[in-house]
Amino acid sequence: MLVDSHCHLDFPDFKEELDDVIRRAELAGVGHMVTICTHIRKFDQIKAIAERYDNIFCSVGTHPHNADQEMDFSADDIAKLAEHPKCVAIGEAGLDYFYDNAPREAQAQGLRTHIKAAQMTGLPLVIHSRDADEDMIAILSEGMEEGPYKAILHCFSSGRELAMRAVEMGMYVSLSGILTFKRSQDIRDIVAEVPIDQLLVETDAPYLAPMPYRGKRNEPSYVAHTAEVLADVKGVSKDAIAQITTDNFFRLFSKAERS
Repeated sequence: MLVDSHCHLDFPDFKEELDDVIRRAELAGVGHMVTICTHIRKFDQIKAIAERYDNIFCSVGTHPHNADQEMDFSADDIAKLAEHPKCVAIGEAGLDYFYDNAPREAQAQGLRTHIKAAQMTGLPLVIHSRDADEDMIAILSEGMEEGPYKAILHCFSSGRELAMRAVEMGMYVSLSGILTFKRSQDIRDIVAEVPIDQLLVETDAPYLAPMPYRGKRNEPSYVAHTAEVLADVKGVSKDAIAQITTDNFFRLFSKAERS
């Protein structure tokens, strides 16, 4: 069994065929999925999907692109929403200096708020990081000094230093379809150094479809292709990487019920 640890099933891309998307995932051996929140104000829509399907969990949080739109939510507010039985994570939150869709000060403040929520709840923080390695290391380290928390670098595409520092802090690293791209040898080289018991797989669907579907709409069933490349990078079988990443998922997302 595989787990798609990060997808966006509330996005319009899936509106007309969500049942079919879930069915295809199950047929591909994807036993569980986490639909990730990008706007706290849309949490009702996201949790409704998790409530509808037994094998889907959700998170609650604000994507860095939207940080300046939801600065009125406190860590207490996020923690309260996270009490929902199907909510297994905080985020996604973080820093995105590639697009800079929100002021960097708002992104940093939002990230710190979500770190506090993760500390309060014990749920893992789902981290979005793009072109912001130095500031990300500083904020994550600052948070860890204030109190321990669990976290995962989602859709990893950053530098080696961020990966290694995160691993040293006990965080996990999740790989998306980017791992399968021809130009991603640097990512594969970094992943080769990450302990196998701190790795997960995801789609980030509807984005970043892996080879051979690159350029098309992504969906949870395609996580099998990323897992296959990860197995090759780590020198283990496809069955082994499925078992290992699934075990890693349930260890990190400890609120999720395994079935």
